[in-house]
Amino acid sequence: MILFPAVDLKNGQCVRLEQGDMARATVFNLDPAAQARAFAEQGFEYLHVVDLDGAFAGRPMNALAVEAMLKAVTMPVQLGGGIRDLKTVEAWLDKGIARVIIGTAAVRDPELVRGAARKFPGRVAVGLDARDGRVAVEGWAETSQVTALEIAQRFEDAGVAAIIFTDIARDGLLKGLNLDATIALAERISIPVIASGGFASIEDVKALLEPGAKKLAGAIAGRALYDGRLDPAAALTLIRNARAAA
Repeated sequence: MILFPAVDLKNGQCVRLEQGDMARATVFNLDPAAQARAFAEQGFEYLHVVDLDGAFAGRPMNALAVEAMLKAVTMPVQLGGGIRDLKTVEAWLDKGIARVIIGTAAVRDPELVRGAARKFPGRVAVGLDARDGRVAVEGWAETSQVTALEIAQRFEDAGVAAIIFTDIARDGLLKGLNLDATIALAERISIPVIASGGFASIEDVKALLEPGAKKLAGAIAGRALYDGRLDPAAALTLIRNARAAA
């Protein structure tokens, strides 16, 4: 189980949104590279980054900030937001991104995901952000008519490295992860699933380490880390102890 600290980028700054609403953004750090370094120093092993402006624009919009973060840390970085074609996938992987996350295009252009996963095994993830069970696209501005399970099942044989499942209703609100829905998804597919949206406290870490959640590959924590509700040292110690016991 990997705990991914999240860096969401808006106008070159590190922010957190509430329920994906760009008008409800809180700036937590003016220097994303410094934030990435801080997470590395705290002992995190994998960074989750989203180009929020890119998700709306359909193309990378915070490239300079992402590149600065890549220079600042040695840990692997997964990146989503505005990745809608193979050229963009290749460009980010060439720059040092460990894994790209394809969201909107996974709904609109599933062949892109299949082609990218074939060409770059283990380096392509799918981001499925659900509102009332339906997958939202275009930076969550639009809700499609398909469920997360329907999309995920399309890629069962495609070589996708992970599914990142976000409950939009909880995102940024510190209400706790929607583990019931996330585990239900993980039990229906063979692709590893990462939980996202609403991570609130050490209780979420404990819940992730329960036997019922063993199918999950990890979880993403954002606001809880920034506002001090989640102590990184305590969280990472719990996870390390669980790994050692296993």
